Amino acid sequence: MAEGEREPGKDMVDRSEGFGERLLGVLLDRAHEMPPQLIAPLIAEEVAKVGGRDVSILLQDYAQLVLAPLPGRQLMVAGPELISDSHAGEAFLTAAPVEVAHDDGSVRMFLPLLDGSDQVGVMALTLETVDDDDRRLLRRLASLVADILVTKHTYTDQFFQARRREPMSVAAEIQWSLLPPLAMSVPQVTVAGILEPAYRIAGDSFDYALNESVLHVAMIDAMGHDLGAAAMATIAIGAYRHARRADVDLTEIYAFMDRAIAGQFGPDRFVTAQMMRLDTATGRLQWVNAGHPAPLLIRDGRVLHPLEGPTTLPVGFGGEQPRMSEHQLRRGDRLLCYTDGVIEEHAAGQEPFGEEQLIRCVDRMMSQASGVRAEVRWLSKRLLEERGGLTSDDATLFLIEWRGSAADHLAVPR
Repeated sequence: MAEGEREPGKDMVDRSEGFGERLLGVLLDRAHEMPPQLIAPLIAEEVAKVGGRDVSILLQDYAQLVLAPLPGRQLMVAGPELISDSHAGEAFLTAAPVEVAHDDGSVRMFLPLLDGSDQVGVMALTLETVDDDDRRLLRRLASLVADILVTKHTYTDQFFQARRREPMSVAAEIQWSLLPPLAMSVPQVTVAGILEPAYRIAGDSFDYALNESVLHVAMIDAMGHDLGAAAMATIAIGAYRHARRADVDLTEIYAFMDRAIAGQFGPDRFVTAQMMRLDTATGRLQWVNAGHPAPLLIRDGRVLHPLEGPTTLPVGFGGEQPRMSEHQLRRGDRLLCYTDGVIEEHAAGQEPFGEEQLIRCVDRMMSQASGVRAEVRWLSKRLLEERGGLTSDDATLFLIEWRGSAADHLAVPR
């Protein structure tokens, strides 16, 4: 049989380039004004047109432990899939399709659902046979499905409910509504973050934005672990975004956040914060540290040292104009930002977890996972194990990798 030719007797399904374009166009047109509850049946219907069956849509849960099935008519709904130990989890973490051949000759496809570079989840389906035309069409279909899910989730609770695997506090609900996508990747820089405890997070948060060639990052830890902490975090992130969008420097951003917290909560409440700017074209890093743990600089797979520098008072205490620190990154350098809950956790009568243990875990991380999304997830779970399962305070991680300028990236042989 010639290469790419289908087995005689099999139903022939049109998967030509023109058909694929028409199918994607029809899906986009039909999804435009379709209510969220009909999106799943629509996806299953369109997949059937290319010979696919047993369609599942799997979404990442809040704790980043499992891929939870999205319920819906015509979808195959089974149990959640472990991210750390499943074909779906492999596709999710690597952002690459995974194929599993069955004894009857059919193939189960696990396709990452990517919204830009952020992994939304995985679409799984079964085909009788698979060739390169199928793979190309299915990658495009998965991309379109991801875009549809991201668009529709803003005005329905259906997707939130599927991702939620245990009860969530009101404070955590507020914090999750503040967050940007948990991961972002472009040729020059990639970032990923994770929050613990996912369903009870209160005062920790982070934010980032990529404006032209500058990556802006903020990590905050509001005093307390209650609804008041979530309210402070909301105002701190809102003030940070407002000042950042006014295109002022880091010292002015600090002052704006400081006034907002002090004016709303008085002199007895505060937020520790760290604000950064990374020029992705040059690797020049600037930061202001307002009572926050120093980030760890990782190079060649090991922690080089904490990025120490002058600190100022936490936001809300009315500190003097802070001094801005600078450091020149090398291509491939990584920065691990974290909140104090990571290192201050301890069992009754025992020593805190500490920075040294954190560094040892980070060094092991580099040989256990690949890619910032997988690494930050592995590290968070490992740290939880090392702390004996304790997370009495918020414990947040945010990992940044500078990959070099656009020119550097284009010069690398493929």
